[in-house]
Amino acid sequence: MALIGSLISLVGSLFLFLGALGILRLPDVYNRMQAGTKATTIGSILTIIGIGFAHPQWLPKLIILVLFILFTNPISTHALARAAHFAGIKLTERSIRDNLREDKIEEEIND
Repeated sequence: MALIGSLISLVGSLFLFLGALGILRLPDVYNRMQAGTKATTIGSILTIIGIGFAHPQWLPKLIILVLFILFTNPISTHALARAAHFAGIKLTERSIRDNLREDKIEEEIND
């Protein structure tokens, strides 16, 4: 079981590394947030599951930790991205759509 846990943790570490690489390479804050959130969520969960395989007595506590990460990581990133958008941080020129801006314009037209 320790070998399986080590392999799962290794895959989780690879996801965490790729998330860090995405944060360095992507063009704007919104793309960086997406890469960081998705990769760190999956990487953290895989690493924690790997630890659970290596130490089965810790598994109930680790499951609670995984659930906490699943609920809080995407929600907090969504809130940060909306705050950045409303603060006026621009998207990259290569961005095709800004749905949040389009929704705001549509609300102003309807009011």
